[in-house]
Amino acid sequence: MAYRDLQEFIAALERAGQLRRVRESVSPLLEITEIADRVVKAGGPALLFESVQGSEFPVLINAFGTLERVCLALGAPDLDAVAARVQELLEFKSPASLADKIRMLPKLADLASFFPKTVRNGPCQEMVLAEGFSLADLPVLQCWPDDGGRFITLPLVFSRDPVTGKRNCGMYRMQLHDATTTGMHWQIHKGGAQHYRTCLRDGRRLEVAVAIGADPVVTFAATLPLPEDFDEMIFAGFLRGGPVEMVHCRTVDLEVPATAEIVLEGYVQPGELRREGPFGDHTGFYSLADDYPVFHVQCVTRKRQPVYHTTIVGRPPMEDCWMGKAIERILLPVIRKQFPEIVDIHLPFEGVFHNLIIVAIRKAYPGHARKVMHGIWGLGQAMFSKCILVVDDTVNIQDLSETAWAALNHIDPQRDTEFVLGPVDSLDHASRLPDFGSKMGVDATRKWPGEGFARAWPEPVRMSPEIRALVDGKWERYWR
Repeated sequence: MAYRDLQEFIAALERAGQLRRVRESVSPLLEITEIADRVVKAGGPALLFESVQGSEFPVLINAFGTLERVCLALGAPDLDAVAARVQELLEFKSPASLADKIRMLPKLADLASFFPKTVRNGPCQEMVLAEGFSLADLPVLQCWPDDGGRFITLPLVFSRDPVTGKRNCGMYRMQLHDATTTGMHWQIHKGGAQHYRTCLRDGRRLEVAVAIGADPVVTFAATLPLPEDFDEMIFAGFLRGGPVEMVHCRTVDLEVPATAEIVLEGYVQPGELRREGPFGDHTGFYSLADDYPVFHVQCVTRKRQPVYHTTIVGRPPMEDCWMGKAIERILLPVIRKQFPEIVDIHLPFEGVFHNLIIVAIRKAYPGHARKVMHGIWGLGQAMFSKCILVVDDTVNIQDLSETAWAALNHIDPQRDTEFVLGPVDSLDHASRLPDFGSKMGVDATRKWPGEGFARAWPEPVRMSPEIRALVDGKWERYWR
């Protein structure tokens, strides 16, 4: 099922016993973070803080903090069901004959239904504040003690390419500077940063709109590492099984989800930078302060009674880890479309998305594992992968114990380790330079004669099936 808006999702969470309402007064400065951090690490429910000091708006946090809630947000029984739909989409072929075209008309109509739909007005504009507003009225969190200030952490940031006119929706943290300005944490590799660089060349200001609190599928889509210039709202329509309704902003030439809770409209002036950070980031360490563009808010629109949707990041496991797990499973068919030899991938929480990717492959020729490594390093945001470990398809890479056992037994460290230089994540504090550093690939597959291994490769120790069957059903009585 598709949710019309965030509040409908909140109702679904409550019906499922996955929401706890907190009615006592809490502070958005550190206190909510400490509560939420303990709850998410304990596998606890989503939290709706109904009495937040300094604001009239309730705060929703930890809405995606378990696999069950991620599936509830996506309206699917499990992530494999979503991945299967993605696989079906990838296998779609354009009809060749007239008969094929006629048979495919219903399917083509389904595909067309994914595209965003523009509506004349929406709940996000029930209240329009073009003056007299202050961002301090929002219950924006200061998450960690050494943060540079209060940060909007789940914003859907909309901008348009000044040349092509194509829309981008990304999620970039925004530090509150004052009543009407924020930072815009456009890392150099992101789509919003590309729009900003284009404006920087000709001096044009870049119009920006920020939606806070949308249909959960729309919020999720903003986090996806989709191919460049692929409209996130189209993919959101695909995931939710129907179009995302969009409405024109009041003061900028952009559209935003019509059912969003809060919308900030404004612009970024090329060349205007301001110190942003530090920020306690998803790596579990503070990202350093640096200069980033300034977002000027010139209008705030919202529902009459909006909910402020936010999250915290820090040392895993955190809410964003479960969103990352969903991305891993949903985009696996996309990766396998380009690399059919890949059986599975796994991004352990401890690797915080970009520090470690484990890959299982059907090895077909000497050097195959290294081909896969370099292919992944050339694949969109996977280029940030600091370490790639490749194993055979016989290894269950979702089991880290089995993976470590197989990999550590299979490698000759000097022979099987490869180092390359290239772009790294902006948040990688260990790299030799900002955005540039080294990466490591480890080939932990069985070695072949064609790779210089002349000895026999041993088989793992296993009991015979006959003896296993003999002992099944009676072994427990020997120790209980």
